[in-house]
Amino acid sequence: MSDNEHEAKMARPRMAAGALFFDEQGRVMMLEPTYKDYWEIPGGYVETGESPLQACVREVREELGISPEVGRLLAVDWAPSPSEGDKVLYLFDGGVLLAELREQIQLQTAEIGAYGFHSLDALSALTIPRLARRIQAAAQAQYEGRMVYLEHGFEIERTG
Repeated sequence: MSDNEHEAKMARPRMAAGALFFDEQGRVMMLEPTYKDYWEIPGGYVETGESPLQACVREVREELGISPEVGRLLAVDWAPSPSEGDKVLYLFDGGVLLAELREQIQLQTAEIGAYGFHSLDALSALTIPRLARRIQAAAQAQYEGRMVYLEHGFEIERTG
């Protein structure tokens, strides 16, 4: 196989990274984007030369106007989409966002209309199914102190 043929077969997924932030009651922060009809978590696409963690920190700062500590990786999700192409999505642990920091939030109003904290059970009414699954799996991983690999938001168990 020539280099050009090999290049043509290599996956070139888009990457995105987000953070799961919780309140003191264990509810997860969700944002209401002005350009989507469903709620999202803080985060966005990874830019050229940027790591997924750097992208997550930058997007949180841009969207929320605060720079909380972003912790360990909770989940990686392989999420191919016929309309948007292949994606690899990283979810990081933002931990508990204390009231003092929540009071400093200044939403990027051009993109974010509102934010709120919601129970994991309420996610299916707020967002698309695969994102709800991804958040729930990552929250469970955070609770259990582990990391999960997902495909379409479903945990893939190790084989063999």
